Amino acid sequence: MSCGEPHETDCSEVLDHLYEYLDREMPDSDCEKFKEHFEECSPCLEKYGLEQEVKKLVKRCCGHDDVPSDLRSKVMGRIELIREAEAAGTEVPGAQEPEAEPSASRRGSAPGRKKYA
Repeated sequence: MSCGEPHETDCSEVLDHLYEYLDREMPDSDCEKFKEHFEECSPCLEKYGLEQEVKKLVKRCCGHDDVPSDLRSKVMGRIELIREAEAAGTEVPGAQEPEAEPSASRRGSAPGRKKYA
């Protein structure tokens, strides 16, 4: 995603670190660069706004649940693997699309119907 305009901070860098920005997990100097980028780049600002709303929704719906202590590191590790694979133009390990559930007629689950292999 990019607006096509040159920026001091590249759109891909902003989007790669968007959740760190949202979670205030980055140095103040980087936060300032991101703020400037959002002022210049409406596609990134739109993505930021969308992710911010998703984060609020999750907090409202799930914010009171306890989270296993190692979950964040596992999720961040998986995100990093996906980013590396995308950057290298390779397939993301273990990220196969789930097969669609066959319809009832194809499964053979209609009443009185035998299931054949």
